[in-house]
Amino acid sequence: MTKFSDLNLNPKVLKAVDEAGYETPTPIQAGAIPEALSGKDVLGIAQTGTGKTASFTLPMISMLARGRARARMPRSLVLCPTRELAAQVAENFDTYAKHVKLSKALLIGGVSFKEQEALIDKGVDVLIATPGRLLDHFERGKLLLTGVQIMVVDEADRMLDMGFIPDIERIFGLVPFTRQTLFFSATMAPEIERITNTFLSAPARIEVARQATASETIEQGAVVFKASRKDREGSEKRKVLRALIDAEGDSCSNAIIFCNRKVDVDIVAKSLKKYGYNAAAIHGDLDQAHRMKTLEGFRDGDVRLLVASDVAARGLDIPSVSHVFNFDVPGHAEDYVHRIGRTGRAGRSGKAFTIVVPRDEKAFDAVESLIQKEIPRLENPVKEKPRKEKEARKPRAEKPDAQEFTPRTQDRSERRGKSDRRGRGHDNAVVGMGDHMPEFIALSFEERRAS
Repeated sequence: MTKFSDLNLNPKVLKAVDEAGYETPTPIQAGAIPEALSGKDVLGIAQTGTGKTASFTLPMISMLARGRARARMPRSLVLCPTRELAAQVAENFDTYAKHVKLSKALLIGGVSFKEQEALIDKGVDVLIATPGRLLDHFERGKLLLTGVQIMVVDEADRMLDMGFIPDIERIFGLVPFTRQTLFFSATMAPEIERITNTFLSAPARIEVARQATASETIEQGAVVFKASRKDREGSEKRKVLRALIDAEGDSCSNAIIFCNRKVDVDIVAKSLKKYGYNAAAIHGDLDQAHRMKTLEGFRDGDVRLLVASDVAARGLDIPSVSHVFNFDVPGHAEDYVHRIGRTGRAGRSGKAFTIVVPRDEKAFDAVESLIQKEIPRLENPVKEKPRKEKEARKPRAEKPDAQEFTPRTQDRSERRGKSDRRGRGHDNAVVGMGDHMPEFIALSFEERRAS
């Protein structure tokens, strides 16, 4: 069995790996690290959660251990699709480079330009950035990319989904032609294939799993349900989610709940809090400080349920996530693989449940077609209360015959009779003003004054 000590890594890097508790590399690490150390371009294709980050951080640190960066000219560049993934890559460098004197800078949105510029001015060995913020610094004249020796593109398929491919192509044009490129992706869409053919030179292709497959250590299930009414679908769906969480009991130590829309992330998180669950939301509209604080709370165990949009679906290295709940079926089948890949990492077991409503059936069929596996259907955990049988209506009482008189009708008849008698000259009869008119009304105004 291959060990990290067999991969020709720098002894100081090996010491950091050992202190982190790792001894045996994952298949993608065992395949990519030797090729990267030999100076070749690398095309790594592996599902999320297989250790891709260490596949490029370990050889980069070993190769950069000698040398010194010049001001505004980083020696290496790592491009990530999201701020969270970039921050995680930075943490990996801190972990594995603690015995090597390397400087790094993190260029992401939500952080002051001045702070980032101060780091770049000093010179950095490793520059970790999202494409947009990197180009912002370049266009401001604060950054030169002509000194980049190693360039890494991480989660390339996610870059494609987020519309970053034009930025990636532009950045490739700004770095030296002689650089070494390490390119990693979970899937190989035609557009990704085109970029690798254009910008990589005879790359060593390392593919450790069938494209877009789910880990065998993840137990999957789906609850198919139809709401009682269209306007109640949201609330009934949230009820199913709570029932799924409750059914797992203590085995659900923590979980990520994925929604397709940011607005639903907030709604689901607030609903869970309302019912007493320890939950927090994370999506792209939240400021960076809030997002990092929430992720840190989830990683430390202070937050049990993390409700997220797909911004958190890629690259979050939280190895002990026990469950994933898809509140919505993702619009892109590939996102299903990345979502459930948040659990069952590093050989651990995990569970992933998906709630499917009628309009999701087509998207769910696409998921099963992609992973080439039928996901077991589960019984709805919400126990429907049996409807009470309507009580038999009592037969209506038969109407009395016209000739019959009940006591009530007799009373009414007698009252009408008395009234009629009063109107026909009875002693107490009321006199109206029909034929009888008081004499003063007929008098003229002059006659009234005279009288």
